[in-house]
Amino acid sequence: MFDLDELERAQGIVRTAVPPTPAHAWPLLAERLGASVVVKHENHTPTGAFKVRGGLVYLEQLKRERPDVPGIISATRGNHGQSLAFAAGRHGVPAVIYVPRGNSVEKNRAMRAFGAELVEHGEDFQAAREEAERRAQFAGLHMVPSFHPDLVLGVATYALELFRSAPDLDILYVPIGQGSGICGCIMARDLLGLKTEIVGVQSTEAPSYALSFAAGTIVTTATSNTRADGMATRIPDADALALIRKGASRIVQVTDDEVAYAIRAYWTDTHNLAEGAGAASLAAALQEKGRLAGKRVGLVLSGGNIDFDLFRSWVGADEAPAAQRAVA
Repeated sequence: MFDLDELERAQGIVRTAVPPTPAHAWPLLAERLGASVVVKHENHTPTGAFKVRGGLVYLEQLKRERPDVPGIISATRGNHGQSLAFAAGRHGVPAVIYVPRGNSVEKNRAMRAFGAELVEHGEDFQAAREEAERRAQFAGLHMVPSFHPDLVLGVATYALELFRSAPDLDILYVPIGQGSGICGCIMARDLLGLKTEIVGVQSTEAPSYALSFAAGTIVTTATSNTRADGMATRIPDADALALIRKGASRIVQVTDDEVAYAIRAYWTDTHNLAEGAGAASLAAALQEKGRLAGKRVGLVLSGGNIDFDLFRSWVGADEAPAAQRAVA
């Protein structure tokens, strides 16, 4: 997909707007997991999530190839759209973003604040994406997919930062939405010649990649009713799945209750607020705590954009799920 020179050039593009994000070892998380832990804080970017890196690289390439592009259009549950709105604004390109009805109120506000025209359509991400594709055709706008080599190249820069600061990681847990994050981690690891085991994480309520990984072919789901909206994917991307099957060891499924517990753990142990997908890596590591003793574990905190009302209704309970009580 790209080589190390291309990845380092992408890092230069990203750094014009995004300083390297921290990778911290938190002792309370280490106590909780019974292992050495490093958290990559992609919640500390200008949009509060890792996706901004992909948008910056994608728009840079698009403007080079099509300097007169009239505008871009895409669909999102929030972080991808914020990334594109942020990057498009830096290049003076109009951006139209489709979201499903009932999408995160605060993510919607952020996309508008970054300059995007926001359109609500359909009951889930897939419906919003299909409508965005139709509008792209009749309006002459450039459709930005959710998975693309330039997006992977951009988000892989966080993995490059992480692996160069912590090349001795035994295992890295990465949440999966459409797959750009975990594919970027796989590519960066392989280009650096490291042996880190990479484990994907999905919601039990949106397990399309986990099912496809096990089956060896694309498996879709009828719904994606997880509160962790960054993982709410029904239809995997074929190219992403091929790379994940080649470079990841497995995909762990976590429940919404386990994710809520992990969000609380991040807050109490690090005073960082994680969104659902951002906490999924910790949820998976807690589920697999028994196999982590003596290992150096990496966790991707991929974003912190969670609505206050969702946080209050979902995360506010103080009861740990049974799986976490068992390993506590």
